Amino acid sequence: MPTSPQTVAFSAQPNQTGKLVLNIDGTVKILLFALRLNEVAQYWALSLYNAQGALILDSVPLITGNVPAGNVLRQFAYLAIGSLFVVNQSGVAAPDFPNGSDLGTDFTVVWDNTPAA
Repeated sequence: MPTSPQTVAFSAQPNQTGKLVLNIDGTVKILLFALRLNEVAQYWALSLYNAQGALILDSVPLITGNVPAGNVLRQFAYLAIGSLFVVNQSGVAAPDFPNGSDLGTDFTVVWDNTPAA
């Protein structure tokens, strides 16, 4: 059963960690995350872990793009952890990716179902 896209409440606070409870592909999935700001390059990198703490993906950059290319997790569809989009909701910030101060304000992270093959 398809589910609706879900907004993830990331903020511009560096070195965030936490737990995501997401409805992906009709199933509740628990993912742990670490979100780090690369201060030199000014981009965010996301690492994902399963509920037991085993690494699934490491240092995936949070960038924007048009659908379907904007799906940050598209190349990892075989993992069945959904789709992730970074949306420039303000239209004011530079369109490529959130920097150290505008994640969660100008840019929103949206999680959705795994794309069909």
